[in-house]
Amino acid sequence: MAKRTASSARIVALPDADGDAFRDQSYLKTVKPRTANQEALMTAIDTHSMTLAVGPAGTGKTYLAVTKAVEAMNAGRVSRIVITRPVVEAGESLGFLPGDINEKMDPWMRPIYDALSDRLGARQVRQMTKDGTVEIAPLAYMRGRTISRSFVIVDEAQNMTFQQIKMLLTRLGWHSTMVITGDPDQTDLLPGMSGLEEAVRRLQPLEDIAIVRLTTQDIVRHPLVAAMMPLLA
Repeated sequence: MAKRTASSARIVALPDADGDAFRDQSYLKTVKPRTANQEALMTAIDTHSMTLAVGPAGTGKTYLAVTKAVEAMNAGRVSRIVITRPVVEAGESLGFLPGDINEKMDPWMRPIYDALSDRLGARQVRQMTKDGTVEIAPLAYMRGRTISRSFVIVDEAQNMTFQQIKMLLTRLGWHSTMVITGDPDQTDLLPGMSGLEEAVRRLQPLEDIAIVRLTTQDIVRHPLVAAMMPLLA
């Protein structure tokens, strides 16, 4: 799967179940899509200031968004990466969490941290989080902001109401890119509260906003995940 280059970085397809085996060996410099929809998503991010990526779990939505954020940062097109997602627990309560805002958000941000570590290495991710180059922005603190010259990743958008999504979309400032990811079939909100599909429907006519739908055919986790999704839908 991997093709070695002259440096310690490697050109790889999206990581599969064996991804953890090489995570500590070297960072990943270039990621290649495995499916046509993943390729369409990467192209959409390159050519649009705003992209909505919707589809089932395991299709690489968040991973590809992080990949493009790191590329934009390394190319100097943005000065920081801003990551936000709703703090919604999946059916159980964690109670009070100690620490600063980054430590409190850590359980919800772990998938994104893992993807960033794949691309940059864990040490650099910790340093970038410390100096604000990677900003963890809780949804509750986003109102009133204008986010310019940044790559904004809005993850787990199926757990946001329509008004929350509307608020986030209107934070986009000059020279910024925003990618919104979510799986409408896996919302942890009460029935009818998720605003993701409504936002997608309303924004569909705008040519300057890309909407990419991924399917179970794009799942890159264990093959059983793709087999289970239609049965569990």
